[in-house]
Parts: sequence; structure tokens; C-alpha cells
Amino acid sequence: MRLSLRAGERIYINGAVLRVDRKVAVELLNDATFLLESHVLQAEDATTPLRQLYFAAQTMLIDPGQTAAARALYDGLRDGLLAATGETVLRDGLAAAHALVEGGRLFEALKLIRGLYPLEAALMSAGETPAAPAPGPGLTALARRTRLPERSRERATVRSPAVSRRAASAALPARDPEA
Repeated sequence: MRLSLRAGERIYINGAVLRVDRKVAVELLNDATFLLESHVLQAEDATTPLRQLYFAAQTMLIDPGQTAAARALYDGLRDGLLAATGETVLRDGLAAAHALVEGGRLFEALKLIRGLYPLEAALMSAGETPAAPAPGPGLTALARRTRLPERSRERATVRSPAVSRRAASAALPARDPEA
């Protein structure tokens, strides 16, 4: 698989965070789980039931060490969504996403869940599916453990190699030894 990245863009591969300092094409020659920065959802943005489900699935992909906790949260959120709606399209989408998660195809599951966002918004505005509260304790705890780096809104600037190395190491998430 060939990926093209812009200067300053991050990619998450097998739990590692990589940031490129210039436009680059990367070719993955074997099976790897990855997620592009543009598809990473921050915990504070997981404000609807489907976005919370997406965050839990994303955590399974980005941080393999947290798979068990993320999977438990994912299963609970999916069960809650299924109990809260009778909408056939949403239920079928959740079943398809669940089959992808079960098969280890997390990237495809994330894509499917993102595709359900407009339906969720329509259902919520019609009052069929209750709105989710702010991210709950399970989601917040999971977010604290994964420590996803904030996305930079600035354009990349040219820096000396020494400064770039220091900045890159500071951007990597710190592992909490107690987690």
C-alpha cells in the first residue's frame, strides 16, 4: 500500500506515531495497521454515540496495548446504540462494523462508522436517538491512557535537523507506566 503524506502530517502505524518533515510517499510492504491523522478523532470531539464508538475502535487500532479496554468500551457503546434505535439502516451498519471489528479489519470498520454520522445527525435532530452526554468516564480514561497527540493547526516550517528531532520526540505520546 502506498501512502502520500504532506509536510508535518502524522500517521499512526502499529501503535507508533510518525510525523514527516516534508512531503513524502511511504509504501507499506507488509500487513500493518495504520490511521492517517485526518481520520483521528480526539476524545473531546467524541460527543455523539457513534463518535464515541468510533473513538473506541480507533483506540484499538492506534494503541494495541489498550485493545482489551477499548474493546470492552466499544461493545458497551454498540449495545447501547442497538438498544436506543430501531432504525434498520443504523442497526445494519452497526452489525457490519461489528463484523469488521471481529475480523480485525478496524480501518474498514472506522470508515463504515464515519459513513453513519449523517444518519445519526438526522435521527438525533428528529429526536429518535438520544444525544450522548459528554464523554463518559470509560472514554475519558481510555483517552488518558492512549494520549493521542493534539493535531497541529499550523503550517510546517523549515527547521534545522537538530530542532526537528527535538520537536518530533516531544510530539510522541508519553507512555504512562501505571496504565
